[in-house]
Amino acid sequence: MSRSYRRIGLIGDIHAEDELLELALDVLGSRGVDPVPATGDIADGSGSVDRCCALLESHRVVVVRGNHDRWLLAGTHRDLPDATPADRVTVESRRMLTQLSEMVEFDTVEGRALLCHGLGRNDMATVGPDDSGYLIEANVDLQILLRGGAYRWILKGHSHRRMVRHIGGVTVINAGTLMRHH
Repeated sequence: MSRSYRRIGLIGDIHAEDELLELALDVLGSRGVDPVPATGDIADGSGSVDRCCALLESHRVVVVRGNHDRWLLAGTHRDLPDATPADRVTVESRRMLTQLSEMVEFDTVEGRALLCHGLGRNDMATVGPDDSGYLIEANVDLQILLRGGAYRWILKGHSHRRMVRHIGGVTVINAGTLMRHH
């Protein structure tokens, strides 16, 4: 993404919720939001991964790879509840999932933003709304991002817990998830 953005619509972990993804994209589109980044985890839910991939591509959503997407591609953790069977994903969707980046950087009018699933390249790392003290200081992935000083915003997912937190001059935003039972 090459320009500075003023209004951004963030979509959290998708988890195959194709109907809710379509609704979110319609709402954000009607509000003139551009771009619309998403925090990944397209796979593993009760809806259609293929339809989610098609919606994301047709709306030009900038998506990063989540741990569930990685697991689907690797054929691991397929015994989880609502895990997407690998044979139910089209070649086109698999191609899209394979091409997702771990993280994407872009500029906003208020500073540089990082879109990731967990924290940086670690799709399993997180920071929660109630973390403080030692939990913040000992969070290696968070500390690397904070000390690097490159970002004003970290847009993340993974924990499914909506959050806006200011930590060390960086605003960390978690959009939550589209999963119905969360």
